[in-house]
Amino acid sequence: METKIEKPSMLLIGEQAPDFEAVTTHGRKRLSDYKGKWIILFSHPADFTPVCTTEFVAFSEIHDELTKRNVQLIGLSIDSVHSHIAWVRWIKEKMGVQIPFPIIADLDMKVASLFGMIHPKQSSTSAIRAVFFIDPEQKIRAVIYYPLNVGRNMQEILRVLDALQTADKHKVALPANWKPGDKAIVPPPATQEDAEKRLSEGYECVDWFLCKKSLPS
Repeated sequence: METKIEKPSMLLIGEQAPDFEAVTTHGRKRLSDYKGKWIILFSHPADFTPVCTTEFVAFSEIHDELTKRNVQLIGLSIDSVHSHIAWVRWIKEKMGVQIPFPIIADLDMKVASLFGMIHPKQSSTSAIRAVFFIDPEQKIRAVIYYPLNVGRNMQEILRVLDALQTADKHKVALPANWKPGDKAIVPPPATQEDAEKRLSEGYECVDWFLCKKSLPS
């Protein structure tokens, strides 16, 4: 008899992130403890594994940049808190890197299941490499999934965060390959009259529906 594999429950962009309480390497925490901050919640398959170790070093390297952007970084895997503590100590001893952010211990897979981090076609006992961008109102704003065997790009994580924060602040959209300092896309006009005006408003326009502008530094 064929075993039925249930599909993970996926959180959608714009939905409220589910609150939870969990044991972490920084003590017991709730997601709602960080309301008012941006949150990057990421999962990794397991402690003491090669790709995950490189990622934790890389996340630590961008931690100060995230802090400047009002971001709380939180890790998670289906390991015990004792495993997390031992691994954090090993990374400091062997690689000279201090892990400054909390790591959720999720042996019962409660949080991983809430966030759809278990993809049975990859593994039914390990979380994939998921990244959730959660805004200060605790809404899901972006999600990136990576397979078990591909490490994440920290510069892309920073770029996505910068794009989300810039779009919110300036009420604009961001084009392909946008990075801080590049021009942003002006929202398209909503009426025919506004469309007629658009080409004379001083923007860099390809046509009435595609115009860019520089943002204040």
